Amino acid sequence: MPSSDKKLRLGAFMRPASIHTGAWRYPDAWPDMNFNFAHIKSCIQRLEEAKFDAFFMADHMAVLNMPMDALKRSHTATSFEPFTLLAALSQATERIGLVATGSTTFDAPYHIARRFASLDHISGGRAGWNIVTTSNPDAALNLGLEEHMEHGERYRRAREFYDVVIGLWDSWADDAFVRNVEEGIFFDPAKLHVLDHKGEYLSVRGPLNIARPIQGWPVIVQAGASESGRQLAAETAEAVFTAQSDLAAGRKFYADVKGRMEKLGRARDHMKILPGCFVVVGDTVDDAKAKRQKLDSLVNYANAIASLSIALGHDASKFDPDKPLPDDIPESNASKSGRERAIALGRRENLTVRQLAQRLGGYSGLAMVGTPQTIADEMQEWLATEGSDGFTVMFPYLPGGLDDFCDRVVPELQRRGLFRRDYEGATLRENLGLPRPTNRFFAN
Repeated sequence: MPSSDKKLRLGAFMRPASIHTGAWRYPDAWPDMNFNFAHIKSCIQRLEEAKFDAFFMADHMAVLNMPMDALKRSHTATSFEPFTLLAALSQATERIGLVATGSTTFDAPYHIARRFASLDHISGGRAGWNIVTTSNPDAALNLGLEEHMEHGERYRRAREFYDVVIGLWDSWADDAFVRNVEEGIFFDPAKLHVLDHKGEYLSVRGPLNIARPIQGWPVIVQAGASESGRQLAAETAEAVFTAQSDLAAGRKFYADVKGRMEKLGRARDHMKILPGCFVVVGDTVDDAKAKRQKLDSLVNYANAIASLSIALGHDASKFDPDKPLPDDIPESNASKSGRERAIALGRRENLTVRQLAQRLGGYSGLAMVGTPQTIADEMQEWLATEGSDGFTVMFPYLPGGLDDFCDRVVPELQRRGLFRRDYEGATLRENLGLPRPTNRFFAN
C-alpha cells in the first residue's frame, strides 16, 4: 500500500479543450475554445490557481480522417500549434507544467530536442515531452510520405529517437557557459559533447545549439497502452497518460508498467501514472448524470460512427447499425490499444454498432460523474489501491466544467489531505517529485 501522506498528481487535458464531441454545443460553453487564445489563457490561469501539476496538449498533424458530414460538426478541426501556444502561455503563468506532444515518426530528433529545450528555458523549467508515434495515417500524407510506418516499427524508431533526444539535451555540461568577459571565453570546450549518433533509423551529429534544459531533461510523458507502448513507458517515461476503463483495469496496468520499470532498475516513484478521467460535477449524483446525458444528446450520429471508425481503423458505416460489431474486423495500422478498447466495450456491454458509436462519439473512457464528495471518494480509492498516482482530468465543457472542478472538487481533495495547497517547487519535476537526471556525458 502507498504511504498515507501520498498526494494526487493532477494534469489537465486541454487539447482538444474538451474531449467530448458535444462540448462546444453545451449551454454557456465557449464554442471557439480550441482556437481562442484569451479563453485558453484564462483556463490555464484558473488551473494554476487550483495548483494543477500540468497543462497537457495532445496534437494532431492532420485534420481528423472522418467523412465531411462528421468533420464539419467537429470542434477539433483547428487548433494552435503546441509550442507556439505553450511558449505564449508560459509568460502568463509561473508554476504549472507545460506538456506538449512531439511525434517520433514525423519529426526529427534535433527539432524535438531544440524545441523542448527552448520551452524549458523560456518557462523556467516547466516543459514536458509527450512521446507519441502518431496513429493517424493521414499525417503521413501531409508530410510527403505515401503510407504510414507499421505499428511495431514506429515503436522501434521511437526508442532510438528518445535516446538521440536525451543525448542532445546532454550536449553541454550544466556549467559549460563560463562567459568570462575578461578573457573572452564564452564556453569551456571540454564541457561540450558531440553525439555523432548513427543508428538503424537515425543519423544525428549534434551537438544541440542550446544550453542543457533547466530540468536536465524536460519531463518524459508517454501515452501508449499496447505491449510496445508499455515497454517504451517502462524504459523511458516519467509520467504515463493512459486510458483505463475502471479501477480493476487501472490496477492491472499500474502493476504491469511499474513492475516492468522495476525489472529495469528504475524506482517506482520515478514514474507517475495518470489515467485520463472525464469528470462531471453536480449538486447531486442525479444532477451530474443529467449533465452527462445532455452532453451525449448533442453528439450527431455522423460524428459517432466516424469516431468508431477511427477507433477501429476501419469504416464502421458499412456495418449494420442495429447489430453487434462483426467478429472479423480486419487488423489495421491504427492504434492497437484504441481498437481493442472499442471492441471490448461493445462485447462487455452487448452494444449494437449504433450504441457503441454513440458512446465513442461522446466519450467512452473512465468517467467520474457525481458530487465533489463522490468524485473525491473515487479518486482517493484509485490512489490508495494503486490504480493510479493521480489523473489527467478531462473537462466536459469550458469554462463551466473546469470551474466546477477547480471550485468544488479541488477544495474537497485538499480538505482530505489528498492534494497540495501550494506548489512544492518552481519546476515541473520538483512538483511531480521527480529527480533531475544526471548528464550522461559529464559529472554533475
